[in-house]
Parts: sequence; structure tokens; C-alpha cells
Amino acid sequence: MGMSDLAQQVLDGDRRALARTITLIESSRADQREREPDLLAELAGSGRQALRVGLSGTPGVGKSTFIEAFGMMLTTKGLKVAVLAVDPSSARSGGSILGDKTRMERLSRAPGAFIRPSPSQSHLGGVARRSREAVALCEAAGFDVVLIETVGVGQSETVVAEMSDLFLLLLAPAGGDELQGVKRGIMEIADLILVNKADGELKSAATRTCADYSGALRLLRKRPQDPAGFPKAMLVSAAEETGLEEAWAEMQTLAEWRREAGFWERTRAAQARYWFEQEVRQALLAQLDTPKARAEMTRLAQAVMEGRTAPPAAAAELLEGLD
Repeated sequence: MGMSDLAQQVLDGDRRALARTITLIESSRADQREREPDLLAELAGSGRQALRVGLSGTPGVGKSTFIEAFGMMLTTKGLKVAVLAVDPSSARSGGSILGDKTRMERLSRAPGAFIRPSPSQSHLGGVARRSREAVALCEAAGFDVVLIETVGVGQSETVVAEMSDLFLLLLAPAGGDELQGVKRGIMEIADLILVNKADGELKSAATRTCADYSGALRLLRKRPQDPAGFPKAMLVSAAEETGLEEAWAEMQTLAEWRREAGFWERTRAAQARYWFEQEVRQALLAQLDTPKARAEMTRLAQAVMEGRTAPPAAAAELLEGLD
């Protein structure tokens, strides 16, 4: 199948063609990678935009249950939903969504849904780069909402925030002391904090937790990209499917306000520049991963260790010798 045929099938919303295309961009084979720029260029002109929603959550919070319930709600509204995972933390596992895909039986069978696991690679730049391209492919395929789940921890939240329009933080009911366990950096990038499991015996604890986070959010510095009342904390129950409609309404309100205020396009432009700079950095690092460069690095490292040259001089010599 030619590139144009594959691109057209993606533009027509063919989920199998979309899956094949994502597999192509995830490939480490040089011949496959050479085909990627032309394919992405063909699809870039579609002009389609989805609402990109990043999602992170603490272990045991019920992310897969939430994603399925939230995704099913969106599909019943006639929206097309793609679920992607970013897992830069593990070299051996593609993250929980690999198992969750089999548990999300309702969503995986929904005609308007597409679920894609993360590539199981430890290289943060490589995984994030391919995930970003997968998001762009889902937009070209006509999906209305792309849910981007962070499976790893730490830096992955920042990576996902750089490819999202909105960022959700999903938390479980907890005691006040556990408020300290959520990193301030993650709180600062969250647009909505959703306290899950607000049902049954946990409902009162969830209500207290939501109030705690609402108070904490009021102490954070006001962000220019937020209207009054944002960021905010809300109660949801994925198991009982309550609070999901309200959360979706708040997401739409925030997204629309940012569009009208000009922040949407400015943020997307800044993200495009960020990923361009990441591409340049990755390309430069790739030049060091050749037999010739590795041999030269070993030689110069030995010279530095023996005191025959200074680290800056050795680094300059190495860089000058790169083709």
C-alpha cells in the first residue's frame, strides 16, 4: 500500500489504517523511519483539531475505570474518542493500559472509540515523541477527544502536559496528610482535580478530600490562562458514573474560554516550538550513538580521566569531529 493510500484511509477514519500508521511511526527500523516524515506531512494538512486531554492519577485511583466510564459517556454523545498512553518509566512494560485495554471491554468495542497502548521503551524522548505523533494522527483521523494517559511517574506528567490542551489529575479519597504527597508541580499544571470513588462509604471522605484540594488550589498563583474559578476540584464516581457530565461541562467551558481569549492557539504554537526543539536535541544525541562517535568518546573520556585534557576541551573536540 502506498503512502497516499494509507494517509487517505487515516483521513477517512479507518481505525485499522490508524493502528498501522501508529505502528509505522513507532518502528525503530531505519527504512520505516524514513517513510514517516512524508506520511506525517500528508496528514498535517487536514486542519482537524481534537480536544487533547492529559490524564494522570495516583496508583489505585481507578484510572482505567474512569477512562472507560468517561469515554463511554462521550461516545454516547456521538463523539469519537481515542485513548493513548505515555509510559516513559518502564523498559519492560508498556504500562497498566496494556492490561486495562482488555478490561475496558465496553469502550474497546464502542464504534467511536480507539485504544492504543504505549510503546514499551525506556527512552523518554523516543516514547514521548511517538506519542505526540500518535495524537496528531488521531486528530487527522477525525477523533473529537484524545485522552492521553500518563502511565509513568514524575517527568511523564510534564511531557503529557506539553501535548495536551487540558490536564486532569485523578485522585482517590484520602486523609489530610496525603495532600502533602501530591507534588506541587503536578498541582500547578492541573486544570481540573477529580476526586474519584465519591460513592458508598468513601463519599464523605471524598467530599473532605475535594474540599482540601479546593483550598490548596486557591493558594496557588493565578495563571493567566485560567478564567475565574479555575483550576478547580470536583467529585466523580467512575463506578456509579456520577459527576462525569459535570466534569465534561467544565472541560468544555475552560477550553472554550481559552479559545476565545487566544490562549488555545498560543499554547499550541508554544507546544509546537517545544517539540521542534526536542526533535533537534534528539537528532543531535543520535549523532553520538554511532560506532565512530562512541569510540571517539571512549578515547577522549580516557584522556580526561588521565588528566591529559580538560572536559570542555574534550567535548569541543568531540563535537567538532561529528559529521
